[in-house]
Amino acid sequence: MASKSEVFSSRWGMLLAMLGMAVGTGNIWRFPRIAASNGGGSFLVAWAVFLLLWSIPLLILEFGMGKGTRKGTVGAFAKTVGPKFGWMGAWVAWTATAIMFYYSVVMGWTIRFLWATVTMKIPTEVPEAYWESFAGTPSALLTHLIAMAMGVFVVSRGVKGIEKAAKILIPSLIVLVIVLAIKALTLPGASRGLAFLFTPNWADLANYRIWLEALTQNAWDTGAGWGLALTYAVYMRKREDTALNAFVIGFGNNSMSLLAGIMVLCTVFSIMPDAYGTVVGAGNEGLTFIWVPQLFAQIPWGQFFMGIFFLALVFAAWTSLVSMIELASRILQDMGLTRRRAIGIVGVAGILCGVPSALNMAVFQNQDWVWGVGLMLSGFFFAVAVLRYGVTEWRETHINTGHSDIRVGAWWDWAIRLVVVEAVVLMVWMLLQSRGEGWRDTWTLFSNYNIGSVLIQWAIVLGVLIGLNRFLVRKTLGAEEAA
Repeated sequence: MASKSEVFSSRWGMLLAMLGMAVGTGNIWRFPRIAASNGGGSFLVAWAVFLLLWSIPLLILEFGMGKGTRKGTVGAFAKTVGPKFGWMGAWVAWTATAIMFYYSVVMGWTIRFLWATVTMKIPTEVPEAYWESFAGTPSALLTHLIAMAMGVFVVSRGVKGIEKAAKILIPSLIVLVIVLAIKALTLPGASRGLAFLFTPNWADLANYRIWLEALTQNAWDTGAGWGLALTYAVYMRKREDTALNAFVIGFGNNSMSLLAGIMVLCTVFSIMPDAYGTVVGAGNEGLTFIWVPQLFAQIPWGQFFMGIFFLALVFAAWTSLVSMIELASRILQDMGLTRRRAIGIVGVAGILCGVPSALNMAVFQNQDWVWGVGLMLSGFFFAVAVLRYGVTEWRETHINTGHSDIRVGAWWDWAIRLVVVEAVVLMVWMLLQSRGEGWRDTWTLFSNYNIGSVLIQWAIVLGVLIGLNRFLVRKTLGAEEAA
């Protein structure tokens, strides 16, 4: 259990830390691309719907579970649904940690491109030149090490350190993104990008793909179902509310995504309207590290605003990486390790396990694919745990407490049931998207975007975690509670 000193000192500090957990590179580089590729305004409608049907219900659940059990994901699941199911919490923890292994590589990219902006090494005459000379090289390994060191530094300062960092980084990030959005709105022709983003074509909503992409984006950019919100909720003050905080985090996170969408799409429509399809279809890395420098090069004070853009990306990646390191460290602390030793183990593991993704883009893409889909299974486990406990009883015990600012009604019970369906549909759909010609013949461990790669790695991890369940739960809860 978190000690008295291991709590957020204020609601403001807690909310900023939570927002830092939620807001990451997915808001700034993934959201504009996905929104643009799926109809703009039409996508926003579906995206807003799933904020209420996926993200916020799961955030409420995580807040309540973390605050109620005062344990990381393994202990929280074991206490909620029984000792036999601690492995579900271990899966949630592993998935977020596996993402941490390559997310530090992404943060390293943002650090490198910030430095390249300051030293005037980008943009280059050939758009792809700088990116291709950096990605998958020893230079990317170095920035990965720097990123992990920055994340460990914050977490090693304890909850108060995380809170202090959030109080600096998140307001700074918000200001930077607002400045970039305002600049984008002042560009000639920016109104076309604004109209595209906010004008829905209602007929497009008959396309199931838009709804599935909107659900996927919500799962990615809010951090709902990752176990991160649960981990931070361990450090909530006893009288802190859960439901209202979840709404604030959900809407605050999606507001940052909207600002990023305005920033990117207004700039694209203003500077490269004829190359719009090429730019937004370039993928996350291509849009951010290849085309963004070209876009900023064509506007007044472009180098300065490009520096602001990459600084914002560094801050967004940093706060999210901190939450992943804290999650993994919390699991080890629950098992009896000191905080210092737990953070040291997580830091070393993060450095070593991130090396393959830093040096090989194929490995990076594979891990991003496998554990990105794995997040859907994490959300499924969260919902199943509460349903097994008794969803209405759980809501009245852990959400509608005497300190709640708002009362959550029966709609949440049905939303959690719907999360189970959404998670299954998303997993099936995402796996089916990976099918290609000869897909039955390419079931290998590390092939890119392949069903076999996902299922093989999942089976290995699940087998290990289920086999270790009794050990993990006993170490976390003690022999008496684990019985």
